[in-house]
Parts: sequence; C-alpha cells; structure tokens
Amino acid sequence: MKMRIWVFVIFIISHFTAKAQIPAEIFVGEKRATIDIMFFKYFKNSKEENSRWLFFHRNRASVDMRSQLNRQNVLFGFTEALSYNHPSLKGLAPVAVLSILNGGITPKAGLQYVQLRPSFTLFSWAVASLESETVLDYFLLLRFTPGISAKTKAFLQFESVNAWATANTSPNAFTLRSRIGLKHNHLQWGVGIDQSWNGKNDYVSTTNPGIFVRYEF
Repeated sequence: MKMRIWVFVIFIISHFTAKAQIPAEIFVGEKRATIDIMFFKYFKNSKEENSRWLFFHRNRASVDMRSQLNRQNVLFGFTEALSYNHPSLKGLAPVAVLSILNGGITPKAGLQYVQLRPSFTLFSWAVASLESETVLDYFLLLRFTPGISAKTKAFLQFESVNAWATANTSPNAFTLRSRIGLKHNHLQWGVGIDQSWNGKNDYVSTTNPGIFVRYEF
C-alpha cells in the first residue's frame, strides 16, 4: 500500500512537470554502462512565472558490461525531491527527498542549496534518512557551460554523491562522476569517469572511464 501511495504522488508531480526540458545521458564505460535522466524545474504559478517550489527528478539505471544482461545485475534508482525556496534565504531551502533503489524506499529530509544561471548550475543538499538506522547524505552537482561560438559551448560537469551510515555495521558509499565535452544546441558529448568507494574501514574502490552522449528533449 505504501508503495502505491508514493507511485501516485510521483505521478501527480510528473504531470505538473511534463512540459519541462528533460536531459537524458547514456554513458558507456569500461566496466559499467548507465542511462541517467535528471532535471530540476520550478513549478509555475497562475501567471506562468516560477513559484517558490522546486522539483528535482532523477531516474538512473546501470548494468555491468562484463556479465550477461539480466535483472540481477541491473541497478536502478529513482529520486524525487521537493523544496520550498523563499527569496530571503538566497538559495537555501528545506527539502523532502524520496529515494527508491533496488533495496527499497527511503524518505529523507534536510536542507538544499541551489544557484541556477544560464551557464552555471550549483545544486546541493544535505539530508538524513527518516529511519531507525539513519544515513546522512550529501549531494553536489556543479555544471559549467561557457560559450565557444554562437551555438557551441564547452560542457563541464562534476557530481559527488555521499552516504554516511550511522550504524557501525552498515557501509558508507561515496561516488564521484566527472564529464568534459562539448554542447551544441541540445546535444552534449564527450568523455567522463565514474569513481566509487564502498565500505566502513576498508574500502573497495571502482574506476570506470568511458564516453557519454547527452540530449535535452
């Protein structure tokens, strides 16, 4: 029943953001391939102006390139977040986050900071899971698209995803994703690298270099 309620909530939110420009990235790496759909848009008010409510949406799936494709080796994640951005807070806002992974559903809450400019994006939050075994999450996205010509820009993006488990027996997880390439109209392409570290005291690390293509629908 709880799952159905959250699916209904996500459907309603997605209905209001159906007109948003949606970027989708395909990354083919040495070890894993991923597809990533991520955007954040303000809800519009009655005058079609940005309201104080900002919606973040992300769908991400990855598959191991070294093994046969099946349901077991496909990892997926859905993240939905809603924040209230009062002008007096200068980009700082309370945020509620819902994370849906292979392992289940996790509600979270905390603070978000956003700066959106035509060629620069900073999107970040620090949240805690609302469960008995609390996990502290910090997310950072930096994107810079300086102009090269009338229709072509450089595309630089850095992403950091961090999860600290408060329980002594639960692992921590840290991920860095970097992209560098070109942007021409709605198409971006280039090279990138995904790095991850998982563990508590002894960490297992993974490095996955590759190429990406990103398109804004």
